Amino acid sequence: MAALSKIPHSCYEVGHTWHPSCVQAAADITKGALEVSFKIYAPLYLIAAVLRRKKKDYYLRRLLPEILWSTSFLTTNGSLFIVFFCILRKLLGGFYPWSSGFGAALPASYIAILLERKSRRGLLTIYMANLASETLFRMAVTRGLVKPIRHGEVLLFCITSSIFMFLFKSNDGLKGFAFSALKFIIGKEEIPTHSNTADPISTRPRERTAALETEASQAFAERPDHRRTGLLAYTRKLLESICKHGPRHRCCKHYQDNCISYCVKGFVRMFSIGYLIQCCLKVPSAFRQIFSKPSRLPSVFYNKENFQLGAFLGSFVSIYKGTSCLLRWVRNIDDELHALIAGFLAGVSMFFYKSTSITMYLFSKLVETMYFKGIEAGRFPYFPHADTLIYAISTAICFHAAVMEVQNLRPSYWKFLLRLTKGRFALMNRELLDMFGTEASRNFKGFVPRLDPLCTTTLSRTVLPPGGDGKLG
Repeated sequence: MAALSKIPHSCYEVGHTWHPSCVQAAADITKGALEVSFKIYAPLYLIAAVLRRKKKDYYLRRLLPEILWSTSFLTTNGSLFIVFFCILRKLLGGFYPWSSGFGAALPASYIAILLERKSRRGLLTIYMANLASETLFRMAVTRGLVKPIRHGEVLLFCITSSIFMFLFKSNDGLKGFAFSALKFIIGKEEIPTHSNTADPISTRPRERTAALETEASQAFAERPDHRRTGLLAYTRKLLESICKHGPRHRCCKHYQDNCISYCVKGFVRMFSIGYLIQCCLKVPSAFRQIFSKPSRLPSVFYNKENFQLGAFLGSFVSIYKGTSCLLRWVRNIDDELHALIAGFLAGVSMFFYKSTSITMYLFSKLVETMYFKGIEAGRFPYFPHADTLIYAISTAICFHAAVMEVQNLRPSYWKFLLRLTKGRFALMNRELLDMFGTEASRNFKGFVPRLDPLCTTTLSRTVLPPGGDGKLG
């Protein structure tokens, strides 16, 4: 079927099919988005305040205004989309391929981001930019313009990780949150010191620690109550043996451990953190089902995804540390170039927890970091309000995909849009939009909204009796 350039149907027949009034449709979206937005941001800001140990004054004076501030941003983004959807229809006399999605979302997103706090615009822009990039890539694959590479997300993660670790290892390479995050994940032992020789007094803490460990081990062995031959006791003795004996290169800064225990402890630490993070993410849904389906409670702790995230983080750290130590032994020097190789090899850990979202976010963050470093060096121009423009364009691309080709949109973001609009985003008459050749209705199994024939210009296949109301899906 040839793609048309314009369809003459009304905004009721195509967009807000649950109610013929544009004003009432916008009010419905606003009401639903306001409720959902508040439910999203209230616990988010509360948890953030607790973790940051905010004082009482923050809870009394700033918490609620900040919640309402972000709530108004998200509500505006959703409600203005349907407003501009109707305005463009009336101005253009119909729908063009660009107007029903991108055209309506662009001004709505730009106005909405101006309402958000400046401190959050950068984070929102990074998230939407990587989501838009992923969406555009899927669109290109669907149209046959590009061919996907097998394990492409792993390869991109390896490259991104390599450059990030090089910047982390370089003097003044990373600053702010990125540096703090990598310091937490990798450890302070890999922070650049630009010293290739070992500290002459570094052997003293190591010898003292070894002596203390020997005394503790002897005291432990002398206690008859603690003599166990179980797996736990055997594992502990094995780890203690590894920590006591083993080489450490003079350029290695992990003075309290040898190279083997340094890698093992790094794996255990980050595996535990990854496991606990995934468990915490599943706790809310588990509590909702604890009374109806109590048998699902153990799955919170023994879920496959828990171990996958743990294996990903643990192996990333251990591979990076192990490769760095090995290169120090081979080259007898501590060099920033080691981080390029170690970071790339550590990226292979993505096989344990493949995630396009994580890869694209880190890649977008890397592009942002390199761009700002280019501005500092005077090589790139600075564009004022670039974050608001990028956010508006990126969000418009994602909304366009949600309208015209939802099969190319990240499923989690589509579920978010359905939640934000109380399911109304799925009630669009996408069979009419199929005329543009994007297979807009492919994921909706022939859904046709029930329209009031008194308010339509062209009857759809299924109509309600006069005065009927559309039914929410």
